[in-house]
Amino acid sequence: MSDLQCAATLLVARHGDADYPHARVLSDDGGWLTDKGRAQVQALATSLAGRRVAAVYTSPLQRAVETGVIAADELGVTSRVVRGLEEFSVGALAGRDHDDPELLGVFEAWKAGHLGTFIPGGESGEQVLERYREALGEIADLHRGETALVISHGGVMSFALPRMGRNVRSDLAAQMFLPNCAVAEIAIDADDVSVVSWPGSADRSVV
Repeated sequence: MSDLQCAATLLVARHGDADYPHARVLSDDGGWLTDKGRAQVQALATSLAGRRVAAVYTSPLQRAVETGVIAADELGVTSRVVRGLEEFSVGALAGRDHDDPELLGVFEAWKAGHLGTFIPGGESGEQVLERYREALGEIADLHRGETALVISHGGVMSFALPRMGRNVRSDLAAQMFLPNCAVAEIAIDADDVSVVSWPGSADRSVV
């Protein structure tokens, strides 16, 4: 990322409530917004009306793209897909239960700092963090001194953003789970990343 003359403000939001063709098992399906999800996105956009959002960026997964299109239309700006913002892939574990012990073991390794551990057939923690950092850096470079809305996913947000922020603990999300359309505000200035605000709920059922 290039040296910024002033910080970019990124409002990183989880997509709206979604449904999936294989909702009861692990999957990399893009999903689609429910009626509840669309209402959540409209409420999100309304809440940001005074923030002078310059543009909206989304992960390539359908639920995020749909969220971005609705938000951008409400805010009167453009929406663009940026690769690297997507949720981590479940890889070869697709079709297993959500509480699959092998996947949970990978997450525990990441929490312990062993970011070289891979999801079978998927990414390591290091790879997830690097592509997420690059994607947000690309967006920040385009919005020096401006504010942009970024639509992403709860898992990757909870993993990557606290590890990017110099002013917060890496386990920030451990007790503050991200509901749909919750917004984490971050400031990026050159290679310096600060978490300005972190939303969340102590109720794990929101994820």
